[in-house]
Amino acid sequence: MTADLIISYDGTPNDDDALALGKLLARTGSSVSLAYVRHAREFDPRREQVAQHDAEQRLARGAAQMDVPVSSHVVVGAATADVLGQLAQQQGASIIVFGSDYRTPLGRAEPGTSAQRLLEGGPVAIAVAAAGLRAGQQQAITRIAVPFAGPVNDDARATAAALAAKLGAEVVDADAGAVDLIVVGSHQDAPSGRVVVAGEVRNELNSARSSVLVLPAQTRIDF
Repeated sequence: MTADLIISYDGTPNDDDALALGKLLARTGSSVSLAYVRHAREFDPRREQVAQHDAEQRLARGAAQMDVPVSSHVVVGAATADVLGQLAQQQGASIIVFGSDYRTPLGRAEPGTSAQRLLEGGPVAIAVAAAGLRAGQQQAITRIAVPFAGPVNDDARATAAALAAKLGAEVVDADAGAVDLIVVGSHQDAPSGRVVVAGEVRNELNSARSSVLVLPAQTRIDF
């Protein structure tokens, strides 16, 4: 699977973290889209026009912060996770990038409600940016960790190696000190192509002090 990215973006500070992670991942040559989810259309035509314009302007401000050309999508649906999952499948994207939950301490990655829902059976890899990444102190992804050994994480190791090769990064042991990105696979019993986070992976994410990338089962991304 090639790495095409969709960044969930609504103009909030934590979604600026998602932009920052998307910029770092886009250095692999991956294509990038920004997506803003509106939860309903307005019945009044004038209100609908204003709401659509607001969404498009937010996406334009986000696109202006990117170093690469991006496409933009305003999509409508009650559940952000469902709508973004469908968009990813329609666009052939392999990763959806989220910012962390707004209460997340700086330097940690904690999925918000929509990302969490996609980590429970979603059809595409989920990246969660560390809170505060937008500050720009991390200029590149240089150290990537795959924390768990064993066949279940073979795809995570292959994905990390492909990403490292494109970025000039190194793959290190999880206990090797500070890293820029953690790559993990899904539960060994998860359906193929679906993200299911096992207990040990959840513990790793809860303690992570970097951005994270969670792969669907039996899926590797060829950056």
